[in-house]
Amino acid sequence: MMQKATKSAGNAYYNARMNAAVYNDRLNSREGASEIVCIERTRLANIELGNINPHPEEVNLMNSAYNAPELLNYFCSNQCPLGCGRVEPLNPRNLESAAMKIERLTRNMDEISRDISDIAEDGRITPSERTLFNRHVEQLKEVKKSIEELILVAEQSSGGE
Repeated sequence: MMQKATKSAGNAYYNARMNAAVYNDRLNSREGASEIVCIERTRLANIELGNINPHPEEVNLMNSAYNAPELLNYFCSNQCPLGCGRVEPLNPRNLESAAMKIERLTRNMDEISRDISDIAEDGRITPSERTLFNRHVEQLKEVKKSIEELILVAEQSSGGE
């Protein structure tokens, strides 16, 4: 049995590779993984050790080889200079809990839509409307994040189909 790396434990790229190794034994080693993802073994080790950040193309290669779409969100929300602070980190659960969360968050969507339409009717947001508008925008961001989590669960379960 292959011994697991301890210095890489907790690294998203290492964890994705190890999860994929269950289905492809060649991914148990960095040597085998480097051949599959076309990333030099030493560079792959440095990515998994957190010494360097991967390039976007490398993340895409790992995503494809490991069937790990969560790596795209991880990179964009934690390592990409353009995405950090703009892309929400996702916490996908399972399909059922993701769907239930969306249902709960969208219960008052008619009210939100009506309020935003009323606010936007005159083309501006008055100071008295600002608090309600901001609250609804935050609710919409939560819905957006939940939808993205559901899509990620769907992508993970599709097996790259």
